[in-house]
Amino acid sequence: MRYLDLYQSGELLDRVRRVYHMLRSCNLCPRECGVDRMAGETGFCRAGLKPRIASANVHHGEEPPISGTRGSGTIFLSHCTLRCRFCQNFPISQLGNGEEISTASLAERMLKLQAQGVYNINFVTPGHYLPQILAALLLAIPRGFRLPIVWNTSGYEKVDALRFLDGIVDIYLPDMKYADEVPAVNFSSAPGYRDINRAAILEMFRQVGHLELDGEGIAARGLIIRHMVLPEGAAGSRETLRWISGNLGKYTHIALMNQYFPAYEAREMPGLHRRITDEEYAEAVDALEEFGLENGWVQE
Repeated sequence: MRYLDLYQSGELLDRVRRVYHMLRSCNLCPRECGVDRMAGETGFCRAGLKPRIASANVHHGEEPPISGTRGSGTIFLSHCTLRCRFCQNFPISQLGNGEEISTASLAERMLKLQAQGVYNINFVTPGHYLPQILAALLLAIPRGFRLPIVWNTSGYEKVDALRFLDGIVDIYLPDMKYADEVPAVNFSSAPGYRDINRAAILEMFRQVGHLELDGEGIAARGLIIRHMVLPEGAAGSRETLRWISGNLGKYTHIALMNQYFPAYEAREMPGLHRRITDEEYAEAVDALEEFGLENGWVQE
């Protein structure tokens, strides 16, 4: 694991100190709320100083190279930097369900999952807890932690924050949600999502490159992009897939998802109130073929 070198050199400790300092006027995410989370203040994401987690379990529902046969050690973090009206995990992301714990307890959960034989530790919606996750890693390494780290994110991330993860995260698993401003604002309260997201994806790709598998077909390092098709073309699927092909290359691994359903507030919102049609999903699959993106997964 590359993070072992950072630990041995003292660089990991230095990063923990520097990124915690950012919490005094929080600017971890693109919203740059400026609240003092060290003093207990909360901003848009509602996250405080201590990490809050909803669960830490063995999970078999991720992409095949992430879950394999033994599962991914998935840690669902509470709160979110987005306000997706259709979020299928809204009790965690929007209502903040979960338990507030110390970074030492977070390290314990990482070690417990490792002992259960998972392939990796998969942090879900982690960006607003970046300092706490690095601190937990710092505590877990001397106790024998050695698993790859998966950064499973909405993709609404600042490049400056992502640079703290260089050499630490092995597998990036970001969303690319939107190609246009209007749905990003209306459906996720995420101004500037497209440009912020694309800059973040490029930084992730710079750090880990294309997906690499070990001898068992399990992800060892690299980028997997998730894109969920939305009704009435709201996600801008064709434009997003064109951008991926042109900027990251045709080898890029993509999970093209058709699992949208009108959860949370979506049933009351025009444009989100229904599932996608077979035709809408087929158009996105056709775009994969059009732009030569053959690696990844489609859903029946």
